[in-house]
Amino acid sequence: MQGKIKCIITDDEPFARKGLQGYVSQIDFLDLKGVCENAVELNSLLKKEPVDLLFLDIEMPYMTGIDFLRHFPGAPKVIFTTAYEKYALQGFELEVLDYLLKPIPFERFLRAANKAFDYFRGQQSPGAAEDHIFVKADSKLEKIPFADILFAEALENYVAIYLPGKKIITHLTLKMLQEKLPASSFIQPHKSYLIAIGKIDSIEGNILHIDQYQVPISKYQKEEVMEKIVNSKLLKR
Repeated sequence: MQGKIKCIITDDEPFARKGLQGYVSQIDFLDLKGVCENAVELNSLLKKEPVDLLFLDIEMPYMTGIDFLRHFPGAPKVIFTTAYEKYALQGFELEVLDYLLKPIPFERFLRAANKAFDYFRGQQSPGAAEDHIFVKADSKLEKIPFADILFAEALENYVAIYLPGKKIITHLTLKMLQEKLPASSFIQPHKSYLIAIGKIDSIEGNILHIDQYQVPISKYQKEEVMEKIVNSKLLKR
């Protein structure tokens, strides 16, 4: 990716604006182009200063961040910053890059910024990323599109890759397979499993339901797994 990510902060709370400004100043690939108190100010600023990314609050005077995003044609990519978890589903529908709940720790903000970095780097390098892998199974190479993978299960020095109506067993470790897959689309809920976030049908306690299968969530990883699922626009609705 060439250049910095140009961004604007919009929040009606002075303390929140100041905190986000401090966070942005610590990240060298972010270039803050403006700070707004509401969506009306943001609308005016965007006409003068086109940017790549918005750190956008939701509940603000005059117009919510969600309404702004729905009615602003060609809006930049958005990371929502809000105190209200109830808007998460609408965030998924609007395909925001991330959804940060206040108070926002710097570590969580940095992860969101890195997600934006990866997104824009991918946008500027079309065709660079692979959309499939080849694995050896039954003395032949099998092409497996990432989009077809439901989940993978570790079997000592082998991995079973589950696809709709099919299972492929290959001589790999789960770690080796994970390194070949896009990190934004797959998570490891348990040491023995790697799953496609977009294939999750439902979550029941510590169990993920994927097609006709059930995959456990480790109690030590549940918080991280749930955060990734909630913040992923790939989750089935």
